[in-house]
Amino acid sequence: MSTQMIVRIDPELKTKVNNLAKSEGKSISEVVRELLEEYVKDRDIGLYIDDLWKRIGAKLESRGFGPKDIKSVIQEVRTKK
Repeated sequence: MSTQMIVRIDPELKTKVNNLAKSEGKSISEVVRELLEEYVKDRDIGLYIDDLWKRIGAKLESRGFGPKDIKSVIQEVRTKK
């Protein structure tokens, strides 16, 4: 379910955003939604950590490690400090 959000902006900025959005075949609402989603994505530590685990998992898999190897790999990395 969607909800509305009222935002006050300078009329000149609205015109510019509207023109740019139209040139991309988008509405102002689509542009604002994309910007807000990106804003949250860039600042949400949970999403960052999830992405980090995915990258770590992919790197381990590319080196031939499986789920059973993860505990030993973590222990090995921690003892190298």
